Amino acid sequence: MHTGNNISVAMLVKDVMSKEVLTVSTGTPIRAAARTLADNHVGCLVVVKNGKVIGMLTETDVLRSLAEHGGAGIESKCVEDAMTHYVIPTASRSTIESAVRLMNENKIKKLPVIDDGRLVGIITASDIITAQPDMIKGIKMLLTRKYEA
Repeated sequence: MHTGNNISVAMLVKDVMSKEVLTVSTGTPIRAAARTLADNHVGCLVVVKNGKVIGMLTETDVLRSLAEHGGAGIESKCVEDAMTHYVIPTASRSTIESAVRLMNENKIKKLPVIDDGRLVGIITASDIITAQPDMIKGIKMLLTRKYEA
């Protein structure tokens, strides 16, 4: 049962996360990573090294790299040069409410889902909106907020 902005106790990250996560290695050329983003209609790739999540590459990261390095300069850049080097994960057994809180506190829209050191999924603000229409008010600020670079 939902009331106002409250979330059902039973609604967990694992209930709405995407289990199919696209990953990329640090040495992948930016152009190839951008093609993967476009071809798969996704907003980010999880960066892995030696089986561990070490970063995220978002559409914004790719655009920022393009703006900084220009068209020709981008050819020599790899994922490691453009990725976000910090990762704020959540666990599959975390509540949706805690995931939204993490997103809001850190001004991000995507969280890799990591259980016992292993990537098991990804949850996005869009996933939450789709699964929980009652939460639209709760994450409205996150989706409409304009962030400084």
